[in-house]
Amino acid sequence: MDMLEITRLEETAEMMNSADYKERFKAEYYQTAIRYEKLAAMLKKWDNGTLEFSPTCPRSILNMQIRAMTDYIAVLEARAVMEGVEL
Repeated sequence: MDMLEITRLEETAEMMNSADYKERFKAEYYQTAIRYEKLAAMLKKWDNGTLEFSPTCPRSILNMQIRAMTDYIAVLEARAVMEGVEL
């Protein structure tokens, strides 16, 4: 399945249960990317004043989270190249 086709976490469930570690690796990457996109969209709405709710978590913590997710995605992408996993 192409990453552009995977937009929901439930679409990765079968991959997570695969006996093939490359499929599980892809699922992990896709899940992280999906969560990253959702958090980035929320932060953009927060910045634009269009967020539909008031977060209970401080923005500084969410900034730390999105930075960590960015780093993690970069690590997964580097591993994919080294291990021959096509994302």
